[in-house]
This record gives sequence, structure tokens and C-alpha cells, in this order.
Amino acid sequence: MDETMTETVQTAPFAPFEWMLSARYLRARRKEGFISVIAGFSFLGIMLGVATLIIVMAVMNGFRKELLDKILGLNGHILVQPLESPLTDWKDVADRLSQVKGIRLAAPVVDGQALASSPWNASGVLVRGIRSDDLNNLTSIAKNIKQGSLEGFDEGQGVAIGRRLADQLSLHAGDSITLVAPKGAVTPMGTTPRIKPYKIVAVFEIGMSEYDLGFVFMPLAEAQAYFNRSNDVTSIEVFTTNPDQIVAFRQAVTEAAGRPVFLVDWRQRNSTFFNALQVERNVMFLILTMIVLVAALNIVSGLIMLVKDKGSDIAILRTMGASQGSIMRIFLITGASIGVVGTLVGFVVGLVICLNIESIRQFLSWLTSTELFSPELYFLSKLPAEIDIGETTAVVIMALTLSFLATLYPSWRAARLDPVEALRYE
Repeated sequence: MDETMTETVQTAPFAPFEWMLSARYLRARRKEGFISVIAGFSFLGIMLGVATLIIVMAVMNGFRKELLDKILGLNGHILVQPLESPLTDWKDVADRLSQVKGIRLAAPVVDGQALASSPWNASGVLVRGIRSDDLNNLTSIAKNIKQGSLEGFDEGQGVAIGRRLADQLSLHAGDSITLVAPKGAVTPMGTTPRIKPYKIVAVFEIGMSEYDLGFVFMPLAEAQAYFNRSNDVTSIEVFTTNPDQIVAFRQAVTEAAGRPVFLVDWRQRNSTFFNALQVERNVMFLILTMIVLVAALNIVSGLIMLVKDKGSDIAILRTMGASQGSIMRIFLITGASIGVVGTLVGFVVGLVICLNIESIRQFLSWLTSTELFSPELYFLSKLPAEIDIGETTAVVIMALTLSFLATLYPSWRAARLDPVEALRYE
């Protein structure tokens, strides 16, 4: 009987009647209400899983990019430190490094710890002595001056401080800030702390709380005098045109230095931090993938129940000439539709939230009267989101693949249903 029907009835794969039956099975009716509820939860699970994956991956990428930009915008990609003898020849070394292809800035710096104080408060800071031209070439500082100006920075004894430090000390551009260094003048009674007031010529805001609170920039010559470094510098900060290719620059920098030096690149200086970010990102991806997997398993259970419920319908279709392939495709379309629509809706929801994530954060902070993204804890003053096309595509493909695989077994089971057995007890 089956062979006769196979010979007389020839239908193309995914014929209109297969789509029509799949659509009918997706509609909620009183008898199949519970099955429709399972389908609805499967749709919501896939949608939320895809949207959450896209949002979390985008925020993690945004964190990494913003932190990388902030860190590398202020600190050199390669730190050149002296070996054997102090860097008294820092001018010549900096000039030679500046001529290396791919290096855009070689800035000699003097770094030292100090206590910054005002009549209202005090805070520990890192004082960095730097030349005016080099400071103006640091766009993260020069383009984010909120008060005052960097003009004539080398000519006076003024300093530039971060916005959060200025707020904490209740100071503004034009006010004086007192810096206290532990190592000052040497007297018969021992080394006394060096205490000196400086005028604030500029207030900057990078957007990274650690830097806006902890950095004070001082003219290089003044920093050398303040920290008792007669004619040398602490190190030379080297900035390259491509931080990701930092390994290629190390050999050239070593040769150009022309003296024994010790190099530390940005990956070594921040390895713990960025490794932790990468591990957290991978773990979050695995955990959130489980949401999509659970939703896909819901599709399996929902389709198996639908096949059991529609046993007589399948038997009648088979006796009317529908092939096993047609039956399989009907349930394949039914299950895959839930996954495809859920994935596409989740994709759209994820993109919309990513594009408006800072506005959503501000609204939720206002609604709950709490600080949802504290700059002190998360380093950045805004919630970043950077959508990676490759990762987003991988999330969508993964969700579609899981949804498709979830439909195979129930569809195969429906196709293998024996019409005689199905109709015997009807």
C-alpha cells in the first residue's frame, strides 16, 4: 500500500501543505493548550538566551576595549627602564627611540609617590613628571581638559590633576594643592618629608576612576628637583602605532636604546587583569549558552508531546499518500520555527539594548535610586558595549543549530509512526 502511494503521489520537499500544517500545529487550541505553552516557553528561552548572550558579550568587549584605550592612552605600550646605570642620557635615548618606525612617542618620565592634600581632605597619588610636548601628545589627557589649560606647562610650577581627585579635595583650576613626598632634604636629623604647594593649572577627566583620582602631572624639570633626581629619569614610556603587535617592537626598541635597558610591555604590566577578564568572558558565555540549550530541550519535549497528540492525524496523512519525508518536514518546520523566530527576536532585542545600554542603566539607577555601575568598583564612568560582528554571528548560528538539532529526533519519530498502530485505538 505504501509503495503504491509513493509511486502515485510526488510532492516537492517543503511543499505548501507542509508549511500549512506546521502553522496549524503552532496555533494554540484548547485541546493542545499545554503544548502551546511549552512552545511559548521554548520561544522565550531562546529569545532571552540569545539576547542575554549578545548583551553580555558586547559589554565584556566594551569593558576590554575601553579599559585598554584608557590604560594604553596614559601608560606606554613599552616601559623602558635603565640597567647598570641611571638614565642620565635620557634625551639621547628618547630621540633614538622616537626615530624607530612605528613608534609615535617616547616620553621620559619621573614617577614618585606623594600625598596630595588640601584644607579639606587628602589622598595618595602618583606624581608623574613629563615634558609639555609629550603631555600634549597624550590625547587621553590633552583632549579631556575640563578646567584650565596646558599652555605653558613647562614654564611654571603648575600641575594637572584628575577630576575625581579635584572633587575629593574640593579644588578647582587656579587653586593650590599641597604635595608631600616622603624623601625630601637630608639633614643631620635625617631625611625630612618634602612639602610643597603647587598651583593647579588644569583638571582632566579620562573617564577611568583610578586615573582620575590617582594621577598628578608635573613639569619634568620640577619633578626631577622634587624627587631628588638631579639629571636622570625613572623610565621612558614608549607609545607605538599598533599595541597588538608589541612583540615586533621589542627588538627594535632594545637596539635603538643603545644602552642596557629592561623592557616591560603593556601585556606584562596588565596580564593578571586582562587574563581575568578573558576567563570571566569565557565562563559567562558557557553559562548563558545553557539557557539556549535548555530552551532547545523544551522544543524536543514539546514536539514529542505534539507527535503523540497528533498520532491519528499523522496516520491519516500517511494513508492519504503523504511520505515519511513530508511528515518529518512538517514537524521539522514546526520546531525550527520556534527556534528561528526566537533567535531573530533575541538578536533584535540584544542589539537594541546594546545600542541604548547607558540610557537604560541611567533609567534603572533613577528608578531604583541606586548606583548600578559604580565607577569606584568598575573603573569606568559609563557602561560600555562593543558589538563584535563575529561573536554575534556565532551566537546566532549556535542558537539556530541547537534549535534545528532539537527537532530532528521528534520529527524522525513522527515519520516512523506506524499508521495501523496509530489508528487501531482511535
